[in-house]
Amino acid sequence: MPVKDIFHCVGVSYKKADAKLRGKFNLSSKTALKLLNEAKASGIKSIVVNSTCNRTEIYSEIENPSFLIDLFCMHTEGSFEEFERVGKVWSGDSAIKHLFKVGTGLDSQILGDFEIIAQLKKSFNFSKANSLLSPFMERMLNYVLQASKRIKNETDLSSGATSISYVSVRYILDNIENLTNKKILLFGLGKIGRNTCDNLVKHLKNVEITLINRTIEKAEKLASKHSIDVKDFSSLTSEIRTCDVLIVATGADKPTITKSLIHSEKPLLILDLSIPKNVNVNVEDLPNVNLIHLDELSKMANKTMESRIFEIPKAVKIINEIIYEFEKWILSRTYTPNILALKNYLLEIQKEELKQYVKKNPSLNSSHASAVSEKIIQKLTNKLALHFKESKNPSKSIKAFQTLFDFSLNE
Repeated sequence: MPVKDIFHCVGVSYKKADAKLRGKFNLSSKTALKLLNEAKASGIKSIVVNSTCNRTEIYSEIENPSFLIDLFCMHTEGSFEEFERVGKVWSGDSAIKHLFKVGTGLDSQILGDFEIIAQLKKSFNFSKANSLLSPFMERMLNYVLQASKRIKNETDLSSGATSISYVSVRYILDNIENLTNKKILLFGLGKIGRNTCDNLVKHLKNVEITLINRTIEKAEKLASKHSIDVKDFSSLTSEIRTCDVLIVATGADKPTITKSLIHSEKPLLILDLSIPKNVNVNVEDLPNVNLIHLDELSKMANKTMESRIFEIPKAVKIINEIIYEFEKWILSRTYTPNILALKNYLLEIQKEELKQYVKKNPSLNSSHASAVSEKIIQKLTNKLALHFKESKNPSKSIKAFQTLFDFSLNE
């Protein structure tokens, strides 16, 4: 069976699952490693887990994708019934196309979000480091990277706001007055937290920004880059009391911010950029608090990016071109063993025929005869390779070839 036919993807995304449900299917790095190890113990040779705020997906080479769903539900808080309701399975060509759409931002909650490609690359490298990435899936990622780069350079799909971190800062700019007199507290420095910090410094001039992270060394390292304040985790409650905007971007499994931590009556904007949600909805019981979750930010952002829709056909055209190149590589993996088998078969015939001919004609220059016959063999195999490349139905051509020469090769 061709390798692309056993390539599958199972997952849950923002398209059918709200933030709460996506949180149940979220996989931390630690849990993802457990899933990978169990997959390896079960005989799976190639598998990748990609878990972000908008989606959690598993990519793998496996004949039965239902086993991936089993792994997915066993290692998350999501149930099989919930997966049946909001999950999806892609197989073969549709799985390949889906991965390309994910990696190029076409399937992102914010159209054209190019942060996803870095996350995807990290996930694939994580599997490779654990000896769970096949040449097929590694090469596929390389083609996805090519498509992402071309779309970024050749279209305007990534123009303007390209990430939730930028949209968050844009929301602050549009909704908070007199920013120079305000204080912003950023809690959590994962990928989104770091990107948000960069955007805060870049777009909000002369605004007091404070960082808090459970690992203070991480906060101090980022703060030194931007010359901003850092506070210890133990100061979280007192810092919330004095801030005007609280941005939460932690990777905790359960809410870290509740109304019991808020001891101020002045207006407080809270932006929760975490999946699962890291701000308890009970903060909305407080009249001075305005809580905005990343799902709402994404919807707001999409309204301002309608122009990107016109770039989709250009992006799809690029994806189709790159997928065509990838499929040619897949085909070469399929027909190359057959070409080599034919070449070896012909060389064996050459060897036997020359041996018999030399017996009858001792004066024959066998080296010259061998060189001429090898050139003929090379021309024949080149011709066959060209036929496979240009065939409209290469699988059928290869099957006919194998039947003709009685070759039984595993594709």
